[in-house]
Amino acid sequence: MKQMKWICASSILVVCAGTVPAETEKPDRTAFWAQTSVAPTHQTGQGDAATLDAERERRALEVLLRSMAKEIVSAADAMPADKYGFAPTDGEFKGVRTFGKQVKHLAATNHLLAAAALGEEPPADAGDELGPEAIRTKAEIIDYLHGSFTHLEKAVEAIGDERLAVKSSPISPLSANTVTRLALVVEAYVHAFNHYGQMVEYLRMNGVVPPASRP
Repeated sequence: MKQMKWICASSILVVCAGTVPAETEKPDRTAFWAQTSVAPTHQTGQGDAATLDAERERRALEVLLRSMAKEIVSAADAMPADKYGFAPTDGEFKGVRTFGKQVKHLAATNHLLAAAALGEEPPADAGDELGPEAIRTKAEIIDYLHGSFTHLEKAVEAIGDERLAVKSSPISPLSANTVTRLALVVEAYVHAFNHYGQMVEYLRMNGVVPPASRP
């Protein structure tokens, strides 16, 4: 139940978010399948009020980030190292990523969207959402995952900081005219929880109860 509450909470952050395509080897582009429009913000005429709003957004997103990182990292750690190469074969699972590649893809996307939110160049080793080729073992992948959440945390901390530029990302549906730091952070959250759901499915296929579902 706790797991479902956080998944619902992340979904509420985006009004018109569509699902991310299945966990195949192809980049999913984190695509939103509905054209969205951004409602205009209410102008208060008071700088302090605008600053307070940014602070509240940061605090709320920091709480969600901590919870999300805990659930995802614990799920990644719960899978035995010898099962990181597991991918389903029964049913419609042709071409899907292995468990390890799922986790690495999630982390690579965190890095790419966090970099855009901070006005940075895309990490060269993100490999078009695949992650560094040299990172292969369970320990290496989990370390890379931790680093991606640290990167995303910096993006959250920068919300409201007008001194930092924001860039559009080729993996995001947000254009240069519509992209915002807050939107990129939310996009990363939605994408991460999508793949967390797939990680949970892989765990249960291997007889592992996800930590978030344990008593």
